[in-house]
Amino acid sequence: MTDWGAHMIDIANWAMGVKAPSSAVSVGGKYGYPNDAMETPDTQQVIWAFPEFTMIWEHMLGAGRGPEAREHGVLFHANNGVLVVDRGGWEVYPETDRIDKPRQYKAAGVPRRTAVTQTYHLTHVQNFVDCMRSRKRPNSDVEIGHNSMIACHLGNIAQRLGRQIKWDVENEKIIGDPEAQKFVSKEYRAPWKLTTT
Repeated sequence: MTDWGAHMIDIANWAMGVKAPSSAVSVGGKYGYPNDAMETPDTQQVIWAFPEFTMIWEHMLGAGRGPEAREHGVLFHANNGVLVVDRGGWEVYPETDRIDKPRQYKAAGVPRRTAVTQTYHLTHVQNFVDCMRSRKRPNSDVEIGHNSMIACHLGNIAQRLGRQIKWDVENEKIIGDPEAQKFVSKEYRAPWKLTTT
């Protein structure tokens, strides 16, 4: 889940104003393409706990389109509707009252708003180059990427070990699980080493 995971989780983290989850639990495996060389699951579900909400991830390679007929995206379920965001745009689906009565929408829907999908990545490149010149922080800086990857890694660790992983958000350490903590950083094989300046 570390590829599309990071791209989608950064949207969720940004929208919800959070850094990282306090725990993760995951199930999954290699079901779609069991004989390829990937180490991470091609089918996976992850549940992350945050102080104010729960975030759920699901991916299935080789399974076609997911919810709302999209290949990828983030769904924000709220009291009055669902906001669907992907790299191509966004849309709001209004929530309805009970199904055993005439449908009464709680809020107005918003039709899909699309981005210029063939060149949207150029905006990121231009922002990065501009920030190299100005020394300002880019819209999506390394800290944002780091925080998004924490959720991805916790989900993968939970799936590999088959148990809930608890995370100390401030100290960036796994709580009470030395075996899981070993996945957070690895010892380098000689002659390789990471040098710091």
